[in-house]
Amino acid sequence: MQIRPRIVITGVGLVSPLGNDLATIRNGLLAGRSGVRKLTPRYMDEWPAGICDFPVSRYQSRKEARRGTRAGQIAVFCGREAIRDAELELSRLDRSRIGIFVGITEHGNVETENEVANIKDYGYNVKYWSHHHNPRSIANNPAGELCLNAGITGPHWCVGAACAAGNCGLIQGAQQLILGEVDLALAGGVSESIHTFGIFASFLAQNALAPVGDDPAKASRPFDRDRNGIVIAEGGCLFTLERLEDAEGRGAKILAELLGWGINTDATDFVLPNPERQAQAMRLALARAGLEPGDIDIISAHATATPEGDPKEVDAIREVFGADCGAYVNAAKGYYGHAMGAAGALELAGNLPSFEDGLVHPAININDLDPACALPRLVINQPVRPGRFPRRILNNSFGMLGINAVTVVGKFEKE
Repeated sequence: MQIRPRIVITGVGLVSPLGNDLATIRNGLLAGRSGVRKLTPRYMDEWPAGICDFPVSRYQSRKEARRGTRAGQIAVFCGREAIRDAELELSRLDRSRIGIFVGITEHGNVETENEVANIKDYGYNVKYWSHHHNPRSIANNPAGELCLNAGITGPHWCVGAACAAGNCGLIQGAQQLILGEVDLALAGGVSESIHTFGIFASFLAQNALAPVGDDPAKASRPFDRDRNGIVIAEGGCLFTLERLEDAEGRGAKILAELLGWGINTDATDFVLPNPERQAQAMRLALARAGLEPGDIDIISAHATATPEGDPKEVDAIREVFGADCGAYVNAAKGYYGHAMGAAGALELAGNLPSFEDGLVHPAININDLDPACALPRLVINQPVRPGRFPRRILNNSFGMLGINAVTVVGKFEKE
């Protein structure tokens, strides 16, 4: 059941702990360089975190940045960079036909925590509560801030889908293009998670937060026998999506084609994953793309570096691809940490250059592979050059309350 009309990626804008453009993060991924550093959240000790440094002032004045949110700053930067990367000029576009679809894990926690901390200094007198709090904390804030910044008047919303949100934002953009609701979509996900102490405290209470150790860059250890939890990260990635005929009509460079997707729900637990449902989501994505498991060259694993999560995802991969899985498997959370709503989009973006350079970036920080996570072509610590250039990538993203979202992208090929 292949997608018609065909949907292609023509631009990428991103913010990550490894850098703020695709070439830079690709170099970091191939070099095995982690961007995780130390952070001291409010009320807590030091913890490892994926921290982003990017030039907010490139697209926002100080006043605009101060009035809005960190997630909004990330969305503005990623969206404007995606437009620039696609070689589009906003002034020449019908901005009523542009849609913005941003995946988020949560939104508003940062702003509420900040306001509570602020009024504490005034005896909890709510007259000191910011009148900006409501627009800062509503769920559509990051997408809405991008609309305000770029003067985009088409539809915008945020897709709340836990840690599957980056994939879900991408899927939502494609669906709106297929329906003819928009002619251009900016789609993906963002995360401001490191700025809320509550998410650190909650993962700590679940015994799911990786300690800082001697070297925070080695804290996130997907598939390693000694993995011991999540490293929280901020970041973002938005793709420029177009219908193929529109992209070809303007002579756009095409980075990849979105071939298929699958979304489903475990309906079994608040936090523990269900490999049977994860396998089903992968099969749904393959079916929509009109592909078989043997057609996939790279599997980008969700791989949170948790004791429960990693082996269950590997079980799901084995269920779909067989114990002798012929696809190369990698994971990116050793580099970034877990960027929550942005994770799926960032991890997909980092693999796209494989279509041009022929390399598969590794999962890093694996010193002692857990046998329960072993796959025949798991790429460990060093990049691999397959015998042929990769042509198709399957990208896994799974989230709390059992949401699973899988995308399949391919190197663009004319039929």
